[in-house]
Amino acid sequence: MGNVFVICEIEEGKIADVSLELLTKGRSLANDLSCKLEAVVLGNNLKGIEKQVYPYGVDVLHVGDDKRLEVYTTLPFTAIIVELFKKEKPEICLLGASTLGRDLGPRVSSALKSGLTADCTALEIGDHADKKAGKEYKNLLYQIRPAFGGNIVATIINPDCRPQMATVREGVMKMEVYNQAHKGKVNNIDVDSILKPADLVVKVMERHMEKSKVNIKNSSIVVAGGYGMGSKEGFDQLYQLAEVLGAEVGASRAAVDAGFADHERQIGQTGVTVRPKLYIACGISGQIQHTAGMEESSMVIAINNDSAAPINKIADYVINGDVNDIVPKLIKLYKKNTK
Repeated sequence: MGNVFVICEIEEGKIADVSLELLTKGRSLANDLSCKLEAVVLGNNLKGIEKQVYPYGVDVLHVGDDKRLEVYTTLPFTAIIVELFKKEKPEICLLGASTLGRDLGPRVSSALKSGLTADCTALEIGDHADKKAGKEYKNLLYQIRPAFGGNIVATIINPDCRPQMATVREGVMKMEVYNQAHKGKVNNIDVDSILKPADLVVKVMERHMEKSKVNIKNSSIVVAGGYGMGSKEGFDQLYQLAEVLGAEVGASRAAVDAGFADHERQIGQTGVTVRPKLYIACGISGQIQHTAGMEESSMVIAINNDSAAPINKIADYVINGDVNDIVPKLIKLYKKNTK
């Protein structure tokens, strides 16, 4: 059996949060399998990068430090990862379901003929018995994700091909330090021996990046609205409520599709994942596509006029009634009590 690998992303010299979350999960999986956790970092000026990942339980860090890897491009990153995996033969490989991961993951899995499960919401180790083939498989990676438009939760396995690969969106897994004193070893990848002229045909001339002004994932209170808000004017009331509470505003996909809110505020399977201390769901039915992005919230308050809405099953408190009547009352009461 090989080890658990996590392909890490770099953002302005720092390991991305989604990668640290995957290292946390990877350490747990490695413990279950009694194997090592290994990480891969490709970029430029990576001296000392191991200090960022060792506390998350990394036993081996593979570093590809080269000027040509300063900006992500598909071909060189794929060539290096594929060559490394052919040599190291990992059991499991995890990537973030980011722009980078969604491009790199399929390229690597295709080259290695290993298969890939995208946008997983849970990862576990388990066994499988194939009665037709008369085979039993031990310690497989259960790759769990919503399927068929979120109408079912599918558990996907890859019994015969390696590595077992999966992508996970940011915020789905918890990010926890394993041991501040944990130490591993560094393996420097010989980039020159791997890259060929054909891998370097694309050159990035300029990069322009604009940071999002919305910071839903780090907000301790989220006020989220759904299609049940009725209109953009009705949805705009949530910004007033959020201002009073010191919260951030989120939205369901239905609300975004209706034009009530921008896509960057979308929470759920095709949006961001949040785990605030308080989540107030206004006019949201609570289909699995949405709850996949907020079910780890510490406390959930659901406000809607449907007593049988799915969101009510996971809510700590339910307020039944018209959101356009209840939200203004909440704004008035919170304003009164915060003076």
